[in-house]
Amino acid sequence: MTIRRTGRLLGATSAIAALVLGLSGCGGGTDSAESGKIAVVASTNVWASVVTAVGGEHVSVTSVIDDPAADPHAYQATAEDAADVQDADLVLYNGGGYDEFFTQMAGQAPDVRELVAFDISGKAGAEEHGEEHSEEHGEERGEEHAEHEEPGEHQDHGDEHGHAGVNEHVWYDLATVGKVADQVATQLGELRPEQQATFTGNAAAFHAELDTLSGQVESLATEQPGAEVLATAPVADYLLEAAGATDVTPEDFLEAVESETDVPVAAQERMNRLVSGGTVRAVVHNVQTESPATERVVAAAGEAGVPVVDVTETLPEGQKGYIAWMGEQVSALSAALGTP
Repeated sequence: MTIRRTGRLLGATSAIAALVLGLSGCGGGTDSAESGKIAVVASTNVWASVVTAVGGEHVSVTSVIDDPAADPHAYQATAEDAADVQDADLVLYNGGGYDEFFTQMAGQAPDVRELVAFDISGKAGAEEHGEEHSEEHGEERGEEHAEHEEPGEHQDHGDEHGHAGVNEHVWYDLATVGKVADQVATQLGELRPEQQATFTGNAAAFHAELDTLSGQVESLATEQPGAEVLATAPVADYLLEAAGATDVTPEDFLEAVESETDVPVAAQERMNRLVSGGTVRAVVHNVQTESPATERVVAAAGEAGVPVVDVTETLPEGQKGYIAWMGEQVSALSAALGTP
């Protein structure tokens, strides 16, 4: 199994053990003892917002990353972060290689309940099956495509069948978010049995809102099937897949952006040709991992009149709820794809 990881993650983990070892006598930022609330720590404010939706007034939620300008891949954990995790009743993080800084902190707090969204999603097991199938039939598919392509044709269309590896950005998969909400309700109910019905009811209400969003996304797949899009990062891939969009971003462009290396000139040129070619309906842009290469793509989209849909990895400033935040992004995508 291959998990898509960003090189920026690796530098954020080396100091975690030292931070935890230095916590003797340190107090965390959670306030459950004083407030009587369940102390929950989440790696980002996206997952914190899901906990808040389920736990309501009965939880005190701390999100390690809540700066809308921050790049979560490059986050360096602090001693205060590690202390918060140590003092928590429950922690929730993304996993899948996305927030390794939190994985390390959680590993140093074995008595704290934990939920890992990527594990809950089941994506890893599904991808293992998919890779086995791909290995078995890959050569045959490659021969079939070669018969129908002119030399160089396929590279101009990127990897139309999805990028390699498991995408860890599971908060853009609405079904996974629903599963996480259910697990949060279960864990909170075990911690506060007298409030279990409240947590279950809140999770059900949250599910209803997710279902409304899912219906909007599915309507895009029906009304605009196969709409071609480009992405400056693979953050919203699950949302694009559910919307029936076809991501034609060249793989070598994404690999360079994710590893923070120079984008090959040929890859940048292919991106520019795709933007100006008249078939791409939208550029989906992660505003939290901008680089000169992605800025050039956005500029080319502006010149070509191609809509740019901004997506983020954390909740923007002033945005408190997952549903409202994701709803705005779904609406922006709908508006972009609804313009032939």
